[in-house]
Amino acid sequence: MAMPTFTMRQLLEAGVHFGHTVRRWNPKMEPFIFGVRNKIHILDLQQTYPMLNTALKALRDVSSKGGRVLFVGTKAQAADKIKETAKKCGQYYINHRWLGGMMTNWKTVNQSIKRLKELDIELENPGALTKKEILKLERHRTKLELVIGGIREMGGIPDILFVIDTVKESIAIEEATRLGIPIVGITDSNADPDHITYPIPGNDDAIRAIDMYCNLAAEAVLDGLQEEMIAAGVDIGASATPELKIEQVQA
Repeated sequence: MAMPTFTMRQLLEAGVHFGHTVRRWNPKMEPFIFGVRNKIHILDLQQTYPMLNTALKALRDVSSKGGRVLFVGTKAQAADKIKETAKKCGQYYINHRWLGGMMTNWKTVNQSIKRLKELDIELENPGALTKKEILKLERHRTKLELVIGGIREMGGIPDILFVIDTVKESIAIEEATRLGIPIVGITDSNADPDHITYPIPGNDDAIRAIDMYCNLAAEAVLDGLQEEMIAAGVDIGASATPELKIEQVQA
């Protein structure tokens, strides 16, 4: 594998350049705005292109050193893709709701993770539990799974965040900033890029744009993982064991 590549045309086709209406803008995004069309801010893709490349390299570098990447996106159009992306590259995600203290109060969150794992065991072997008790446990488990299921195996705070919509995920941004955790974040025209380590000026609402960011991020993380394996002396070819189909040739 190699670092993911993309073109300016792909950014345009995904609608990455479309910001919000002018009345919703954050003046701090002015340096990244190309102009206005139909009362909508148009983001400058000449800046987005290199900044996206820089952000992808940051994700790859963290991954290549065995770091944890946490994908965050709780808005409706991002939730499913965030989960899919994290699973694709063996990382972690929050796609339902960011609980205050998710990182700054990790000990408490870790207790909830332990409880989730205990519930899994209890429900696998319900024993003498009544139907009512089982239903109560299942409801509790479902609630926990929804909120922390994506970080149950994370084992500690992440080494970098990848965030869709830095305005909506402001609590996550605040916690990461407080802990000194670098952030890769999509910054639309209404965002404050100041605390984003690797800002990516771009549309954070369009599904095609979100898909593009996530696919590129997953590829960057996977490239880093492969780099880590090579550095550790793992034979990539030997570690992958594709199923061979042998066709009989008719004489």
